[in-house]
Amino acid sequence: MNANIAVKILAIFAFLALAACGQSEEPQTSEPEPVAETEPVEEAAAPETEDAAEETVQSVVEESAADAEPEDQTIVLAQADTKPSQQNFNYKEGSHFTRLVPTQPTVGGSADKVEVAEFFWYGCPHCYDLEPFLNRWKETKPANVRFIQVPVSWNRQVATHAQMFYTAEYLVDNGVIEDSARFQQAVFSEMHQRGNRLLSESAMKSLFASFGASEEQFDEAWGSFDVDRKLKIASDFARRYAIQSVPAIVVNGKFRTSAQSAGGNAELIEVIDELIARETIR
Repeated sequence: MNANIAVKILAIFAFLALAACGQSEEPQTSEPEPVAETEPVEEAAAPETEDAAEETVQSVVEESAADAEPEDQTIVLAQADTKPSQQNFNYKEGSHFTRLVPTQPTVGGSADKVEVAEFFWYGCPHCYDLEPFLNRWKETKPANVRFIQVPVSWNRQVATHAQMFYTAEYLVDNGVIEDSARFQQAVFSEMHQRGNRLLSESAMKSLFASFGASEEQFDEAWGSFDVDRKLKIASDFARRYAIQSVPAIVVNGKFRTSAQSAGGNAELIEVIDELIARETIR
């Protein structure tokens, strides 16, 4: 009789031990058989945060203790479907770029592309140095990227050059100036190679005339409602993005960076590409 009672007590303890394994810890058994590669495995959802590390999700398939012994349990390991670009970010928030909080609207206003906005001033030597790097980058930028330039208007001199920028844009849109890129390069060359600061209307009209714009066309564009409206919008976005120096780059109204933050002009291009990648995988 005593022997039978002892057997029953041992059986009860064995049952309780098996019932607790699946919730808090793995059963201490021999190593499970590896799962065949052809066996369907349910994938875990990729983490939604931009800098989330790859997470391995364990799915433990258990049967009740009454139906199977612990060694028959199958452990299935599922890898999160994480895009490779999520694991290869080299630049850090707070060091190489700043996150704008809250995220601001984009200048272009369209959500179908990632916007890269350069805030600049024609008279800035650093903007002049960055120009060839940006021009090369624009030739191979991703198809989902929209690049725009926004002139700053901090004082009267800088505001004059901002108005010149939008005057040229107005004349390009109306078919008077054919090559906007060549005009842009001409402005930089006048200022930084020839020492012509382009501060008077006569100096600006002479430059515009070399690109086929008459004085009347210049005056019409210079004093137009469209140019005035764009100047106000540019000033508003410079305030929203807290632009305090140029050149400055803002990606999608969310990240602000510069050559100084990135470590140089070449590094800035790399930071821009990485920020585009962050926005693309959202």
